[in-house]
This record gives sequence, structure tokens and C-alpha cells, in this order.
Amino acid sequence: MLWVDKYRPHALDKVMVHVEEAQQLKQLVAQGDCPHLLFYGPSGAGKKTLIIALLREMYGAGAEKIKVENKPWKIEAGTRKLEVELTTISSNYHVELNPSDAGFQDRYVVQEIIKEMAKSRPLDVAGNKSFKVLVLNEVDRLSKEAQHSLRRTMEKYSSACRLILCCNSASKVIEAVRSRCLNIRISAPSKEEIVKVLQHVAKKEGLQLPLGFAARIALSSNRNLRRAILSLEACKVHQYPFTEDQSVQSADWEQYIVEIASDIVNEQSPKRLFLVRGKLYELLVNCIPPEIVLKRLLLELMKKLDSELKHEVCHWAAYYEHRMQRGQKAIFHLEAFVAKFMSIYKRFLIATFG
Repeated sequence: MLWVDKYRPHALDKVMVHVEEAQQLKQLVAQGDCPHLLFYGPSGAGKKTLIIALLREMYGAGAEKIKVENKPWKIEAGTRKLEVELTTISSNYHVELNPSDAGFQDRYVVQEIIKEMAKSRPLDVAGNKSFKVLVLNEVDRLSKEAQHSLRRTMEKYSSACRLILCCNSASKVIEAVRSRCLNIRISAPSKEEIVKVLQHVAKKEGLQLPLGFAARIALSSNRNLRRAILSLEACKVHQYPFTEDQSVQSADWEQYIVEIASDIVNEQSPKRLFLVRGKLYELLVNCIPPEIVLKRLLLELMKKLDSELKHEVCHWAAYYEHRMQRGQKAIFHLEAFVAKFMSIYKRFLIATFG
């Protein structure tokens, strides 16, 4: 088991980061009822950890007895009948899924799942709640139609189930949904907090972790706690005992993006574009989110650019990122950005060196 999962705190009173938020959630549970909740904040900040700890606080150890299954949903969409298969994580008390994986059918998935949950309430045993919890991830990626459908459905079945929504950006969630939830902002942990968690993990594993090396891992993680713990584990595999000047291991996909950026800058041609497209597709096949791919690729390309080109390249990166959010095939928009960059860069080289 990865350390990031092995040492994830499963109780609110054991959370090492966002202690105030954990105490706030504990008070909500103690009041005997819980409103719909919206957790938002950057990736790797600890949103999922707090949600898991909250479910444990509400339902006890039974919430941790989960099963993962690919569940088919038969959905009536007007005159049509759709079949959508989604991966769900569920216990007797909650269901967790990512409805945006259904693409343009997400609105029907949201309606059908909440209706089904409302039909099967958990028994109120040993003080547990008489409602189920539905955890929806990446709600900021849902279509506007799905979000409006979510708003109507959460009102209709509020007595039978509670919703816990999780997203990176609350600004992409419609006001009608936000206003019906208790909004909890989970900020990125500080460098000091990440160092504290890394030292805790190292102690549990019986490792000697130099403070300076832990600080460099925290700095390279860009305040992403999940990434910091994964990086620590990778460094342990690469070299142990640790040293103060040891290099911090980066993920394989990050090195791959560095290679792609070099390929783009070294040659601008249809043949090179075709080669780059294959590499981008390989990243997507290995479940690297397209938004992350675009962002990392932009950062690497910016390192190789003159200052006069940076503004234009950033403009087109934002343009294609917006189109990627609205479209279905991410590879089309990533390839379009690369083609646009090649055009801009080649024009600059011709103008500069003739």
C-alpha cells in the first residue's frame, strides 16, 4: 500500500493539517444533523482525507468497509434509454463516484443515483444517521445542465440523503448549488505543515529523515501534500539512508512532459507534431488529467521562451484550456495548443534569424 493511503488519518481528531476545519466538522456531527457540504480547494490539500474522517465520525468503522465496483446505470433520457457504466466506491452508509466521467450524460446520472439512494435508507442503529451520504467528486467539471439537475434533486430528496460535493474550484459551481451547501474551503498546506507530516510518516516507517531534505521535498511539491508523500516514498526507493543534498525524485510523467517540451522546441514540423501527439495520448491513457498535462507543458515551454513570446503563449494556453473544458476529446485541444505553439515559435525564429 502506498504511504499516502497507509497513513491517511481516518478520524477527525487525528488530522494533522486543517485542524480547525476538522473541529468544525466534529461539531456539526455532534449536533445530530449535517447539511449538504461543499469542500473546495487545490489538489492535494486534504479534501478527501477530511471527507473520509467525517464519514468515520458519522457512521463509525462501518463507513470504512467499502467495495469498489463498475456499476451499470440504466437511465431514461426522454424517449431514449441510456446505459452508463461508472466506477463507484460504496459502503452501507455512503456512495462515492465521479459523475463527470459520464460526459454529456452526467445530468441523467446525477438524477438517477440520488433517486436510487433515496429508496434505500440505512437503518438507524446505534445512533447512526437515518440518511445516506452521496460523495460527488469533481463537481466543478459537471455541465451546467447537470448542476441545475443536481440542485433540484438535492432539494427533493434532502430528507433521505446528504450530499458531500468535492471540487478544486468553487467558482465553476453554480450559485444555486453553492447556496444550498455549507461551503468549506480547504487551503493548500504550508511548507511547515508538509514537513511535519513527512516527519510523521518517516517516523512510522522507522526512517531517519534530515530536516533540510524534508524541506526541499515540501518546496518541490508546490504545497501538494499528496505529491510530497509520494515523492518521499520514491526517494526512499531510490536511495536510503537519506542525505541532506539528495536529489528529490520527480514523477515519471513529469520527466516525460519535459521530453515533450524539448521535442516541440527542437523541431516544428507536421512529423514532429504527430510524434508529440502520440506522447500526449500516452499520458492521457495513463490517467494523467489533461488540465495537468497542459499546465505542466506550458510551464516547461515557458522556461525555453524569450519574454516577448510568453504573453502570447499564455493567452493560447488559456484559450485551449477553456475549449478543453467544454469539449469531449482532450487530445484534440492539447494537439491544437502544440500546433499553435509551433506556429508562433517558428515565426519568431524566422523573424529573428531569417
